[in-house]
Amino acid sequence: MNKRMDRSKLIIGTYILQPYARTEQHVRDLADCGIDLVTYMDYDKNTLDLFKKYNIGASVVGILPPWWGGNGENAGKMEQLNSFERYVEAAKSFKDHPAVWAIDMGDEPSALDFPYYNKLINFTDRAFENQFPYLNLYPNYASVAENTADQVTSQLGTRTYREHIEKYCENVPTDYICYDFYMYSNDSDISPTDVAHAYENLVTVSDACRNTGRSMWIVLQVNSRLPDRFTTENQLRFQAYSAMAFGAESIIWACWTGGWWHNQVLDRNGEKTEQYEKLKTVNRELHAIGERYMKYRRTSTHFVGFGDSHSDLRLIDLKPLCSLSTGVFFDVHEKNGSPIVIGQMVSRKGDGSYALMICASDDSRDKDTKINTVTFRAPYRQIILSDGNGERALAADENGYFSFNLPSCHGALIVAG
Repeated sequence: MNKRMDRSKLIIGTYILQPYARTEQHVRDLADCGIDLVTYMDYDKNTLDLFKKYNIGASVVGILPPWWGGNGENAGKMEQLNSFERYVEAAKSFKDHPAVWAIDMGDEPSALDFPYYNKLINFTDRAFENQFPYLNLYPNYASVAENTADQVTSQLGTRTYREHIEKYCENVPTDYICYDFYMYSNDSDISPTDVAHAYENLVTVSDACRNTGRSMWIVLQVNSRLPDRFTTENQLRFQAYSAMAFGAESIIWACWTGGWWHNQVLDRNGEKTEQYEKLKTVNRELHAIGERYMKYRRTSTHFVGFGDSHSDLRLIDLKPLCSLSTGVFFDVHEKNGSPIVIGQMVSRKGDGSYALMICASDDSRDKDTKINTVTFRAPYRQIILSDGNGERALAADENGYFSFNLPSCHGALIVAG
């Protein structure tokens, strides 16, 4: 299902480009910020022409009937409200454009509508020769089917989030799973619960992707729920690098222009906010790692140095390690015991090379940053380190240990050739 979008690349996307931000300079700014894909974009030929010029793709809304799960009141009613004939007629009037990479199929549907999505996804994949169907799912903090009288209407349509993802995999034939998770969206400072649930969500979706041969895409937060609080550069890093430790192949930032909440990348006048330079810096780092990172696929993810009582894990059933040994990499840990999340990866080509994607997870709140030192052994292996500054070979010390510095919230890929 690769179609027009180059899925061999780490794709960096963003949500929503309002009409007030569609001049050529605005589109050039998107490209300069490292954006490859704009989602939730209406079919605007002049803007799509500019996208083509600057090598940006669009996931277009308004081609097919819209759908959003919302608070769950319409769960299970999609086929009734959006008949299949409406999709057939809409597809007939579509005019292709080289910047249209995807056709939006809706957002956050209930599991009750997954069987209908089976039919719709198969149709869309056939009807649109160059585009893939784009569909995004709820995070694990959406409401489940076992509600009390005080809870809102069920959004997931299942008793658990894990069951929601299982039903998706059983019914919906996309070769990816995309979901959103906004870690810094509370009305107060991020809590251990927020981080723990983000990890839990990553475990659930990445394992489902691995087990069904799909890629994982994730929608993350560049904006803020509160107008007087800006998501920091390190908070952007932590969201992205922790997702990559679980094998994320597409990272989509919400929002570029007005969509929901506050402090988007551009303000209501189309002017850059402080989020632009933050996002540009982080996206540059992601692309610097991305080419080598995408040569590997995730097999498992490990929590090292968290300790049995670490607040980010004790609320959920995730078991931490003191150090990680994989049979290729041995005794991987932060030398002072600080927590790191490690994604174990294997070459897609099967050429005998292996990798670890590591995120420094000691300061997800960006309150007390420091320089961590990751250390490990890898006997008889050549080691290449990729981070936001590029690539370099590492040399072992006299005891056979490799080491490198990793600031709080940053990520790095180490490859054993």
